[in-house]
Amino acid sequence: MLKSMTGFGRAEVTRGETTIVVEVKSLNGKQFEVNLKMSPLLKPYEFDIRNLLQQELQRGTLDATINVKQNGATRPVVINSELARYYHQAITSLANELQLPQEDMLNVLMKLPEVVTPATEQIEESEWLEVEKVIRTAIGDMDAHRVDEGAMLEKDLLLRIDNILLYSEKVKELDPLRKDRVRTRLESLLAEYVGKDNVDGNRLEQELIFYLEKLDISEELIRLQNHCRYFRDILSEAEPAKGKKLGFVLQEIGREINTTGSKANDAGIQQWVVMMKDELEKAKEQVLNVL
Repeated sequence: MLKSMTGFGRAEVTRGETTIVVEVKSLNGKQFEVNLKMSPLLKPYEFDIRNLLQQELQRGTLDATINVKQNGATRPVVINSELARYYHQAITSLANELQLPQEDMLNVLMKLPEVVTPATEQIEESEWLEVEKVIRTAIGDMDAHRVDEGAMLEKDLLLRIDNILLYSEKVKELDPLRKDRVRTRLESLLAEYVGKDNVDGNRLEQELIFYLEKLDISEELIRLQNHCRYFRDILSEAEPAKGKKLGFVLQEIGREINTTGSKANDAGIQQWVVMMKDELEKAKEQVLNVL
C-alpha cells in the first residue's frame, strides 16, 4: 500500500452549545511541518495537538485549523470596564471634534477588542477529549484521501518501472550487435592504417578483449534490473511511509542508467537510454508526493 503526502480532511461536531470544526490539508515536504491555527481556548493543549498530528500524519507540509465555537451563554464572560471607559473617552472626544452623533455607544463599546473576554482561557479536560476525537476524525478523513491518491501514484510508478525494464531488454538485444560492430570497426581501421598482413592476430584479440571489457554493460543491466525489482518489492510492503526509501532506490537506478549510457558508445543503445532516463524523471517527480 502506498500513501500520498497530499490530502484534505474535515470534521465538525456540535455538542450542546459547543461546535468543534477541524480542517487539515497536507502538501508534499521532506520532513513534517505544521502551520497550526486554533482557538485560544486550546493553547494549553497545543503540544498534544502537534504530537497527535505528527504521529498520525508522519510527513508533509500541513495546514491545520481547529475552531471551538461557543453558541450561547454557556461560558461566563468578563467585561473590562477600565478599557471600556478608555475607549468611551477616546470615541466621545473624536465624535465631539467631528460633530458626529453618539447614539448606541454601548453596543459599539461591546464589540471593541478585549472589552468582552471569556472568564477562563482554557477548556475543561472532558471538552479537550471531545476535541481530540474530532481531530482524529479529520485525520482519518484526510488519510482516506491519501490512500486514494497513493493508489494512483503506485499505478503510475509501476508503469514507469515496467517501462525501464522493457527498455533495458531492448538494450540487451542490441548489445551483441554493438560488440560485433566494434570488432569490425577496429579491424577495418587496422587494415587501413597498418595493413591486414601486418596485424598480429593474437595481439589483436587481446586488445579487443581489453577494449570490449571496458565497454561491457552487462553488470550495469543486471544491477538495473535488480534495483527495479527491489523498487517493486518496496511498493508491495505494508509500511505506508516509504517515500524516502523509494527515492534512494531511484537514485541507484539512475546511476546504472547513466553508466550504461556512458559506456555504450552506440547510437541505438543511447536512444533506449534516453527513454529510460525520461521514465526515471517521471518516477522521481511522483515519488516526491509519496509519504
